[in-house]
Amino acid sequence: MASLKSEIAQTSPFASLEEEAVLNLLRTSDCLQRAFQQKTRRWGLTSTQYNVLRILRGAHPDGLSCAAIGERMIAMEPDITRLLLRLKRHKLIRQHRDRHDRRVVWTEISDAGLELLRAMDPVIEQAPLELLGHIGRRELTEMIQLLERARQFCASTQAAASR
Repeated sequence: MASLKSEIAQTSPFASLEEEAVLNLLRTSDCLQRAFQQKTRRWGLTSTQYNVLRILRGAHPDGLSCAAIGERMIAMEPDITRLLLRLKRHKLIRQHRDRHDRRVVWTEISDAGLELLRAMDPVIEQAPLELLGHIGRRELTEMIQLLERARQFCASTQAAASR
């Protein structure tokens, strides 16, 4: 297994162990993202569009506001409105304004969106096994716990910065 240093042809040492860990996480995230993107591409979706449809299927039949969709995204999307517009153009979602607050737009997955996800499910459900099946259960559990710890600190730092 190649080290990150050799993968990126870096000759000098990393500034710290923390830097090496962060860069490894970013490189691994990119690798997994690209592999997942290959899975969704055959249906003409980006992984971000798939994520929105998955979120809306979970909220079905009620739907969600744009803000609620944004909060549930795996990766933050700066322009959720444009993303939803593309899904709407393909008739994978429906939208309507809130009766009490016209500023709020509710988004629901359409029957076509549900059907598309049903067709994708067998392939998408296999992806995690293909990507991480070579890692043992104990190691995966430890990795999940470590990633959650890293993210918890990241979230608390961002919250403090926004105050």
